[in-house]
Amino acid sequence: MLSVFDQGPPSPCPAPFNLAAHVLRRTDDDPEKIALSVLRSDSAEDWTYRALRSAILGTATGLLRAGLKPGDIALMRLGNTVDFPIAYLGAIAVGIVPVPTSSQLTEPETERMIADLQPAAILRDPAVACAPHPLQIILSELTAMRTLPPAEFQMGDPERLAYVVYTSGTSGKPRAVAHAHRAIWARQMMVDGWYGLQDTDRLCHAGAFNWTYTLGTGLMDPWTIGATALIPEPGTNPDALPALLKQHRATIFAAAPGVFRKLLKASEDMHLPTLRHGLCAGEKLSRHLHAQWTEVTETELYEAYGMSECSTFISSSPAHPARGESLGQPQPGRRVAILGPDGPVPQGQEGTIAIHRSDPGLMLTYLNAPDEAEARMQGDWFLTGDQGAMAVDGQITYLGRDDDMMNAGGYRVSPVEVEATLSKFPGITQVGAAAVEVKQDTFVIAAFYTGPEKLDDGALQTYVEANLARYKQPRAFIHLPELPTGGNGKLLRRALPAYFKATTP
Repeated sequence: MLSVFDQGPPSPCPAPFNLAAHVLRRTDDDPEKIALSVLRSDSAEDWTYRALRSAILGTATGLLRAGLKPGDIALMRLGNTVDFPIAYLGAIAVGIVPVPTSSQLTEPETERMIADLQPAAILRDPAVACAPHPLQIILSELTAMRTLPPAEFQMGDPERLAYVVYTSGTSGKPRAVAHAHRAIWARQMMVDGWYGLQDTDRLCHAGAFNWTYTLGTGLMDPWTIGATALIPEPGTNPDALPALLKQHRATIFAAAPGVFRKLLKASEDMHLPTLRHGLCAGEKLSRHLHAQWTEVTETELYEAYGMSECSTFISSSPAHPARGESLGQPQPGRRVAILGPDGPVPQGQEGTIAIHRSDPGLMLTYLNAPDEAEARMQGDWFLTGDQGAMAVDGQITYLGRDDDMMNAGGYRVSPVEVEATLSKFPGITQVGAAAVEVKQDTFVIAAFYTGPEKLDDGALQTYVEANLARYKQPRAFIHLPELPTGGNGKLLRRALPAYFKATTP
């Protein structure tokens, strides 16, 4: 048997359609139900479904009054606050195309994005770095828009552009991933295929409001089915999470592996009486961490695999737990294969994880780089760049990447981008970047460089802080007489971690 998982397509996305309208579709079922609680140690900031929809559609009116129109691109430079999802959904509600970005990005990084996208406006918190732009709608203006009369949802073709997210490409240049309104329709496959989510749930996500993992799993998906989203206030220490989960009766907890690791290390009391299970995504979950969580909390932890181009589409779930080292299986409605050069490989053999072009969650293209998007296709299959093997029951084991992409705290980072930035620093003649393990299950980015002499680590750190988002910054700088290369003189990035171990006491 070949490595193809196909149990039939999902139900087609209705038309006309609007992503934000779909997210808010349950508002009238119970307008006074709490849609969002921002958790504090002694209280919570509650938003009802009625108040949330009013703020979103008021913001939509304000954006139109500011001169934006359907199809315009709005770059989001907002911080880790509730303003982020309100502005994001407000834009989408009236057909404006938001581009959510990390507040950690530096001014030079945003300058390149602005040149790439030519946005009509910047939605801006003045405290967040951003290159100049003639139309910046600042946070106080956005907040004031919430009281305006509600806009009407702009309904239309579910294939039209809804939003754009950036991902690090293997070329080193971040790519703008264009998604259609139908992308939210595809996320319904996660409700049972990963979350085990019900409208009575209180799902707590430990991530920031302005992280796309939080935006999808922590906010939009619970709202779509009428559940309650719980988000700890910015700056919450992992030590405080168990108490917050108990105090606010969380039934599901979602985070990246690094958060679970910190939580287990920092907290002695992990008795969580209302918690059914945890959700984990962003980087590979180690078997050790999984076992530790289940032992300490007596609840399961379900992992999901995905990417910016298609969100999560392989996962374990309460209905279908993962076996052994497996990630889980494709969600019902997904069509997934393991491909070799000539197509699907036999079950059990290694190949590239791929998803069918018909998946409603698959991106439209890379903006301004359609050729690169087409190069990711093999026939009707989109190639993820990750290697895996499929068992006879459809469960998939992750076997690593077929390129050199790094993972830092749940963010995919291109080594080429890090190397291109550091190569401009005086005294560096050649540089390579790689993720290195500093302790069990904990990886950081390290930069390996050659030059006449060892450079000051502090000066290098100051330089990368000014030119790279925090999650892209190397945490270690290693001077070597030469970097490892292959027979053709090409840098062997996969050999670099061994040099880190050799130079670390």
